[in-house]
Amino acid sequence: MNDIHATDQGTDDQLRRSLGIGRRSFLSTCTAVAAGAIAAPVFGAAPVQAATATESNGEAKGHLLVPEDKRGIILYTVRDATGRDPLSTNLPSGFRAVFEQLARFGYRQVEFAGYGQHRNAPGGANLETLEGARLMRGWLDEYGLRAQGNHGFIPGSWPLTTADLDTFKQHLEIANILGMDHMGTGGDPTNSSYKADWDVAADKWHALGEIARSAGIKLYTHNHDAAYGFLLDGGPLDAQGRPTRSSGIRKLEYFLSITDPKLIWLEMDIYWAHVAQYKFRTHTDHDGATRENIFDPAGLVAGHNKRYPLFHAKDGVINATNGQGYDMVPFGTGVIDYTTFFSRVGHPHYHNPMVEQDNAPSSTNLAQSMEHARIGYQNMAALRRK
Repeated sequence: MNDIHATDQGTDDQLRRSLGIGRRSFLSTCTAVAAGAIAAPVFGAAPVQAATATESNGEAKGHLLVPEDKRGIILYTVRDATGRDPLSTNLPSGFRAVFEQLARFGYRQVEFAGYGQHRNAPGGANLETLEGARLMRGWLDEYGLRAQGNHGFIPGSWPLTTADLDTFKQHLEIANILGMDHMGTGGDPTNSSYKADWDVAADKWHALGEIARSAGIKLYTHNHDAAYGFLLDGGPLDAQGRPTRSSGIRKLEYFLSITDPKLIWLEMDIYWAHVAQYKFRTHTDHDGATRENIFDPAGLVAGHNKRYPLFHAKDGVINATNGQGYDMVPFGTGVIDYTTFFSRVGHPHYHNPMVEQDNAPSSTNLAQSMEHARIGYQNMAALRRK
């Protein structure tokens, strides 16, 4: 239903040298989970669906699911390294050294999570300037990396203030200098469960999307599990006059339905989408009946494919005791079926998956986040269509 064309070609860049630290085994976290099962994932396509997807995308068995030039990482994963004092360690520290190491692993794309680093790193502490962006663009080019996005400044006010508008436009200019196609945020358009608030959020994002489009940038929202909860849009009203029941549509599904696909894009965090699959299984309909509705992350993307240029690719092992269903682990060492997910959504030359692990930094093993980044790259590169 979407016209998506391959425009980028993979490269032959190889890992030039190792990180230079001891390797650790992380697969034990997968086998360590024992009792308690969460609901079986439902994102695997039925045989007929899977065959249709393969035929329509023209992908052969064994085909790379993530082309070399699409393998990326969000720098939040290695935020301890970008923020580290280079005078205190021989480990990669600051943006330039981190870029160099990520390129050695094989990454070809990065997503920023802000532009701050340690003051002793090349360029100083604050690179959230036009001059800082030019400096970072030079480093990206030097190491063969491309910036794809940033979790940066999205105004909280509505209507927009002059100050917020000026800051937003400056971030768009920085994004252009860095060569980004996308700019976004790590938060939902609204934290509300009420339809009226999502309507207001859509107005705000349309206005910001128009500004971004005029700068040649695609504006995106990155979402965690809460955005896939059910919208409260009917039934008896509470004391404040707000609806208390749901038609069964999820909040982000509603946002997709009321926003312009030429102005607003999304970045699915695949891990948190599976947490939502575990958490948000039933809703109370307008008549008071309990209805089951299991969330299908890959199905949502497949139905709105062109609106998802970016993914966060993070992994988890089962934990039925923490209320989320999973514990986060390095990409490729968990139970989330990325082979099936990427096979179902297809269009490998359109989507840009970014390895992410929120808990990769360690206060006791300062090399851990970069080591987990290495593991994530290797496991993403190994994904093949079955």
